[in-house]
Amino acid sequence: MQDDSQSERITSLKLLTFNMQVGIHTHAYHHYVTRSWQHFLPHRGRASRLDVMCDTFRQFDLVGLQEVDGGSFRSSNINHVEYLAAQAGFPYASQQLNRDFGRFAKHSNGLLSRLAISHTHNHRLPGPKGRGAMHTRFGEGPEALHLFVLHLALGTRTQNLQLDYISELVAPLKNVIIMGDLNCTHDKLKSHSRFARVLSLEQGHGIPSHPAWQPTRALDHIVVSPSLKMNHLRALPPLYSDHLPLAVEVTLPLACARSISIAGLGGTTPQSVR
Repeated sequence: MQDDSQSERITSLKLLTFNMQVGIHTHAYHHYVTRSWQHFLPHRGRASRLDVMCDTFRQFDLVGLQEVDGGSFRSSNINHVEYLAAQAGFPYASQQLNRDFGRFAKHSNGLLSRLAISHTHNHRLPGPKGRGAMHTRFGEGPEALHLFVLHLALGTRTQNLQLDYISELVAPLKNVIIMGDLNCTHDKLKSHSRFARVLSLEQGHGIPSHPAWQPTRALDHIVVSPSLKMNHLRALPPLYSDHLPLAVEVTLPLACARSISIAGLGGTTPQSVR
């Protein structure tokens, strides 16, 4: 049984969500054309960009990632999630492979964690193949913490189906965090009645995160259930992507904090990516 002093250590968590765009340094609209080849071919600067990202990631307890590569030709056979976990000192990590093009590309979501992961379930979202939701549970029982890392589709109709699906998953859960590239505004999330019913959307607001060099669209989001409290929601400076990272501190109820294993806190050796 954890004592109160241990529980107090994790009543507040620092979270980051980031669409990495596979580490492509996009900082102008014309780069979508001139650097598009980097989606398919390796680039010698990509590994050094990952190392720079690690300097930011080390400041956080949970890092949700979209548009990472699971280890293929375009990434020089480097599994981004494994590499970032090792270099940034995260003892736990998880990867969800959404589009598998064999040795050429492995489009994925990822999670870096300083908390021991109790269980991960990867959901294929409704609509065309290639969009997923990674559901990670920390702790056991009704007070466990549930984290969803998402990358939603572009089309409004498909987004609505995907938000319906996520709402059904979240409805029976108490302590929930959802973060990722949702490809829609905060107002769109609030207008989706089922999604707005199960999450505390009034705590957040739309923060422009795209394009990174002149952000005007709030496409990346962190939202929580009513049982949790968000503090200091903000965008961070550009980090070799067309999206800005989004960060927040989340305060947990003491019962939730007590349910979470702290075995991995402070560790330096990552477990295998699942």
